[in-house]
Amino acid sequence: MKGSMRERRPGAWELIVQLPCDPVTGIAKQLSRTVRGTKRDAQRALAALVTEVSAGKISSSTTTLNQLLVQWLDLVSAQLAATTVREYRRLVATRLAPDLGALTLRRITTQRLDSYYAGLARDRGLAAATVRHHHAVLRGALGQAVAWGWIPTNPAAGASPPKIRRREIAPPPLDVTRQLLAAADDHGPEFGALLRVLAATGARRGEVCGLRWSDINWHTNTLSINRSVASVAGGTIVKDTKTHAARHIAIDTDTMAALARQLERAKDCAVACQLEFDDNSFVFSSTPDGAQPLHPDSITTGFRRLCDKVGLKGVRLHDLRHLHATQLLAAGVPVRTVSGRLGHANAATTLNVYAHFLQASDRQAADVIEGLLAAPPATT
Repeated sequence: MKGSMRERRPGAWELIVQLPCDPVTGIAKQLSRTVRGTKRDAQRALAALVTEVSAGKISSSTTTLNQLLVQWLDLVSAQLAATTVREYRRLVATRLAPDLGALTLRRITTQRLDSYYAGLARDRGLAAATVRHHHAVLRGALGQAVAWGWIPTNPAAGASPPKIRRREIAPPPLDVTRQLLAAADDHGPEFGALLRVLAATGARRGEVCGLRWSDINWHTNTLSINRSVASVAGGTIVKDTKTHAARHIAIDTDTMAALARQLERAKDCAVACQLEFDDNSFVFSSTPDGAQPLHPDSITTGFRRLCDKVGLKGVRLHDLRHLHATQLLAAGVPVRTVSGRLGHANAATTLNVYAHFLQASDRQAADVIEGLLAAPPATT
């Protein structure tokens, strides 16, 4: 980037630097400043001004955060899960646009973002995880602005949103889980089979909704988790699993029996509706022909009603996944095996999520070693 200078009158110099084009309007402007002194003084001032403009410290751009967010959301809509994009759009519409959207990008600083995050937590009572979701949107959008050359650095990269206090894993006791499964069968055999699969596989609710009959191997008692169902505005979509990888899980005989009964119900329903049964239909469906998967939110709603019916408080549907993991770890199943069943990206994720539980298991291991190494009782 170059600049020019001219002497307007003795001892007064006009400095002119061409500014970058505005990324939205495409209009380029010039920056003009007048300095006093010798020609050498003016040359030094011009060099310093060019450096500031090149570093992005001075800009004529009037691009606002709102304008950036609109373009960034359009870009990532094809890259991220639909549920993630929906949540990002909600955060932009309800908070980021009203709070910060009118600011030009050059006015968004790390300090301003830190103050904003603190206000979300302190004044609006938002949880740390929710504040960090806001941070994720801003960091992603502002990072893209850097890649596009709109701003020199990402102010969100150095910001400090509140840290999340990890919720201690507290799955329901086994007797409570058995009570829930029995009550679910009474509530409806299909719902009972669904909860049984959740507890027996540790799968996510969307993954169970995405199961097709063709995913079940009746000879090896295994099922394949190849897809997931996500909630979007106006319905559901079928997408990849969270880690974009399929996995195969061995199933116990009682759960396979529950699935076999569910298969008979699905076939009977198809016959009653004069429909042809399709092996590729969904195991848990919202339509008689099995063409549409069950909505994941309907499972959560049904589970809450079931808990209210049996008088259980504080038990979440996701706790069945935690129960599956903790019971296997307590039984000595290798962490890598548990991680594979849960569909974690790697065993480190499993270790991180269940760190507190594994500490208790480590104490049990120490007690076992103490017993093994204890000196034998003295003989008389």
